[in-house]
Amino acid sequence: MEKFFRLKERGTNVRTEMVAGFTTFMAMAYILMVNARMFADLGTVSYNAIYIATAISAIVGTVLMGVMANLPLAQATGMGLNAYFVYTVCFGLGFTYANALVLVLLDGIIFIVLTVTGLRKKIFHAIPQTVRVAIPAGIGLFIAFLGMQNAGLVVDNGATLVSLASFNLFSGSASWATVMPILITIGTLLAIAAMSQKKVKGGILYGILGGTAAYYLLGLTIPGFYNGLNAGFSFNPFAAFSEFANLSFGKVFTEGLNFMPFIEAHGIGAFVVTMLSTALAFCMVDMFDTLGTLYGACSRGNLLDEHGEVPKMDKAMLADAVATTVGAVCGTSTVTTMVESSAGVGEGGRTGLASLFTALCFFVAMFLAPVAQLIPSCATAAALIYVGVLMMNCVSDISWNSAQMSVPAFLTMAMMPFTYSISYGIGFGLISFTIIAVCTGRAKEVKPATWIIGLLFGITFFLTH
Repeated sequence: MEKFFRLKERGTNVRTEMVAGFTTFMAMAYILMVNARMFADLGTVSYNAIYIATAISAIVGTVLMGVMANLPLAQATGMGLNAYFVYTVCFGLGFTYANALVLVLLDGIIFIVLTVTGLRKKIFHAIPQTVRVAIPAGIGLFIAFLGMQNAGLVVDNGATLVSLASFNLFSGSASWATVMPILITIGTLLAIAAMSQKKVKGGILYGILGGTAAYYLLGLTIPGFYNGLNAGFSFNPFAAFSEFANLSFGKVFTEGLNFMPFIEAHGIGAFVVTMLSTALAFCMVDMFDTLGTLYGACSRGNLLDEHGEVPKMDKAMLADAVATTVGAVCGTSTVTTMVESSAGVGEGGRTGLASLFTALCFFVAMFLAPVAQLIPSCATAAALIYVGVLMMNCVSDISWNSAQMSVPAFLTMAMMPFTYSISYGIGFGLISFTIIAVCTGRAKEVKPATWIIGLLFGITFFLTH
């Protein structure tokens, strides 16, 4: 184990990697439930089928990441891409569930080819240095925003899109049932920070477990809190697998290639344009979500090599591409490296051994679907917010006195949480860097690949939004 994962070389041990892997899983467990609920809205596939599909694709991708790239990163169905799959591609454009899976499979195949040929790594090198430096901070803001939303701390008030949740128990605008989980998040965050300051190993994990315990203890103060808590528990571990086999597995082949209903309804011309633009959107978002997360998480864990690059990037991206194809066959949307992996990195994870522990947790979760729901989002949200804090230190490396460098960096950071997409932040950073360079007579500083990627992002924005 020491020889394969190089634990001592990276300053870690088995216990640290185990804690890190479990912490990453705890931060990612919500994906199993959220993705399953989202796909169930389609009506043609069940919650249980997608739960199993999500778990299997996460296991395959995470194991490959750990074994091939020796990185403490986990993979699962991308949260932005699944919403695009369900609500835009299926409900909005009119493709069937199986049709949309074909686009995901195409995405994975394209990435396998790009990775094997080395083109995907060259695309990463086309990202300007100032944008690359800003990526970890942007991801930090993004996952902190995710955590605040999951906790209910930040809400949509209808007027300003985001606002602070109400704590006013006296006016009737808030109740103890809504305020209590938010206080759990805040308390857990502060506890994690205090333990980190005291150099307590496993502080994030202890915070999540402590927050979970506090949540259920304080539930005693809320009438009806425990009503229906055990509803839906099934001790038959194979019930969900049956639905998976019948409703989602292999549908990309048995039903996905039949696009005739769409063509008959919209015409062949609309089919070609919609097909190409949708495939481009899947590819662009998946590629730069993965590249951004790889760089951001490795930067946070001091895992970048002497050239400031992700070690074994080609193998990491190949693991991602293979996982996407497996996900399409299983019946879920694009699989990508998850920003929540940073929770495990923040806990000390430095090798692929942490990924294997995360994959093991996903394997166990397949047979314990209801139990996974017992970890409240208010506890894991605190971990995400804290990791967001840890990822902000790179902003000191940005040349804030240079508009050519600071504006693209700022847009990269700001657009990630504001657009709910890592790739869109990178897109705005690339495009702004290129335009400013041209307007200031520095067009020669822009690499040809940067021009091409910026153009593709522009096409994606205009055709898919």
